[in-house]
Amino acid sequence: MTSNVDEPVAYPVAVPLYVPKGRLARFIVRSWERSPHWAGVAAVTACVGGAVAYTLIADPVNSAANLPPTCLVKLTTGFDCPGCGGTRAAWYLLHGNLALAARHHAIFVFAVPFLLYGYVAWAANTALRWKVPMLRPSPIVIGIFLSAWVFFAVLRNLPWAPFTWLYV
Repeated sequence: MTSNVDEPVAYPVAVPLYVPKGRLARFIVRSWERSPHWAGVAAVTACVGGAVAYTLIADPVNSAANLPPTCLVKLTTGFDCPGCGGTRAAWYLLHGNLALAARHHAIFVFAVPFLLYGYVAWAANTALRWKVPMLRPSPIVIGIFLSAWVFFAVLRNLPWAPFTWLYV
């Protein structure tokens, strides 16, 4: 047996799974690859900050039902959608009233600490290169949470005595 020590070793070349075909798509992909690592965190922070500012300015608690922002599902069907009350719950959370926030959307209030921790951990790991442990819920946990959310959405639309408390 002879060993071919002098032959160069062929390493696999990284080939992108998707090569964009249009000029705009190539520009977007190239811009994404060249952007700083903190740009995504800054974009998400700007969007969340805008949503918080809009919630504080719009005052969804004291606005009439037909004024913006309106829920299209509630406007057309009369039923509460799975997200109905979320903006009011966020408004109450921003003002420190946990009881009224839970009254308007209990599932949202339950999810907020997990969402905040997930965002802070992602932002710290991405922008600051820290090693903060990420939340990694299993598919079973996600399924249970989504099932509870759908169950809550159905219960809050029932017109009988114990469920009318959930109606917003």
